[in-house]
Parts: sequence; C-alpha cells; structure tokens
Amino acid sequence: MYIKDSELIINPDGSIYHLNLHPNELATTIIAVGDPDRVDEVTKTFDEVYFTKQKREFRTSMGRVGNKDISVISTGIGTDNIDIVINELDALVNVDLKNRTVKPHHTSLDIIRLGTSGSMRSEIPVDSIVLSAYAIGMDNLLNFYNQKPTISEEVILENANFFLKYENISASPYAVTGSKKLLDLFATMGTQGITVTCPGFYGPQGRQIRLAPKGKNYITSLQNIKFNGLVTTNFEMETSGIYGLSGLLGHHAISINAIVANRVTGEFSKQAGKTIAHMIEEAVRLLSI
Repeated sequence: MYIKDSELIINPDGSIYHLNLHPNELATTIIAVGDPDRVDEVTKTFDEVYFTKQKREFRTSMGRVGNKDISVISTGIGTDNIDIVINELDALVNVDLKNRTVKPHHTSLDIIRLGTSGSMRSEIPVDSIVLSAYAIGMDNLLNFYNQKPTISEEVILENANFFLKYENISASPYAVTGSKKLLDLFATMGTQGITVTCPGFYGPQGRQIRLAPKGKNYITSLQNIKFNGLVTTNFEMETSGIYGLSGLLGHHAISINAIVANRVTGEFSKQAGKTIAHMIEEAVRLLSI
C-alpha cells in the first residue's frame, strides 16, 4: 500500500517530518526522556556519541556503550507528543521512506522511558524508582486506535472505572501493559506498579493552585485500584501512550520513573538531580550487559 504524502510527511532532505531523522540515524535500542536537556545527561554515560540533532523539542543523540548502539530522544511532555514520536520511530525502521510502502520484514525496537514522576502512596518515597508493569491512560490517545485489550487489561480497566465513577470525572480510560522482557531486565532498579498517565499536570493529577480539581477524593480513589498483587503507584504523562502504541506496532517498551514528588505527604525531592542521574547510570549499565 502506498502511503500518501499528507499521511507520511518527509522533509526535503529525506528525513522524517518531526524527528528530522533518517533511517540510518536510529538504533534499535532507544532511551526516551522528556526534557531535551536530559539527552546530554544520558549520553554523558556513553563511551562514544556519533551525532546529536534537534528539531523543536525532539533532540536525538546516537552513540555507543560497549558494543551496543543506543539512541536517546527527547519527547517533550504528554501523550500528544508520544503519538508523534512512536509513530515516526516505527516508520523509520518499518517503512521504506523513498517508496512510501511498509517493509516486508518487521523490525522491533526496545524503547526505555526514563522519566520523572509523582508517587501517590506514602510508602513510595521521593528519590525511589518505580517501574510501570501496567499503565492506565486517562489521556484518551489509544481510543483513536483499534486496540483490543488483553484479559488482564480489561480487569484493570474495570477496576479503574469502578472507582473513578465516584469522582464524577468524564474520562474514557484504557489499560496497557509494559514489556515483560524489559521489565525483567530492569527489575532490580525499583518497585513495580501500575502507573496512571494523565493529560495534564495540575487538575488531571489532582493538584490545586487556584482551580480546584473536580474529583474531591481523586488520589484516594486511584489508590484502590489493584491487580495481581500490584497497586497504583504514581502519576505521570507519557507511559500509557508509549505502551499502547509500542504494543500495537510490535515494539517492546518499559517506563522507569524517578519519584521526585510524593502527593500524599506533600514532599518534593531535595536531590532530584542526583536521583535522576542514578536512574540513568543504572539503566545504561543494565542495557550494556
């Protein structure tokens, strides 16, 4: 099937539209961060950096750790950006950009998100690490795609909808699963749990400055969601989109979260930079083994 010019936009130099990358400028192992400045924090741990390029908030470096090539890309904030990043990463390896046709042989990517997050439980303190075994998407992104949830995802979703109805929040959540292969690889880094991905930082995560959020007991309701020995652990803004699109496109994805805030105790980390640096160093070390 030929992909129309309006559907797959290619820059005049042959690179893909938003990421500004050519197919040979991407490794099959990819670290995704939100902040463009964090790309350089990751590549500081590399043995060699081949190149760095940036367009808008999408900053990409490719380098080597030991014998392994790794790309690092900043996504910016939110699942709207994730929709761009995951679709364009997939196109770089699975679409012939010159002929505008899908390649006959599928290439699978390993996508590791290294992000910051807020804990929704007092027992998960600031400066700890959480790995997302599952994610609940409050952002609506995957509702625009044909996703067939697994039995496990259906159970989590039923659980979520049961408690969210008491908050009178008009959302159409979805549930998605992280890669078991990658979860096992990084299991020693921290606690596993269910991450709630939100379409905003303030009201959608139950924060109040001047505008009061609609759900009066939002965090408490979310704390009641449990599945297979796991509980809801943290808020953030990208994981559900990464998991949902990666799963649909045949890629592996894991979200590793440095906890910099605790929403129950009201704390914010006094050493967030150190915690993030530790997360990066340990993740790169495990990737290089």
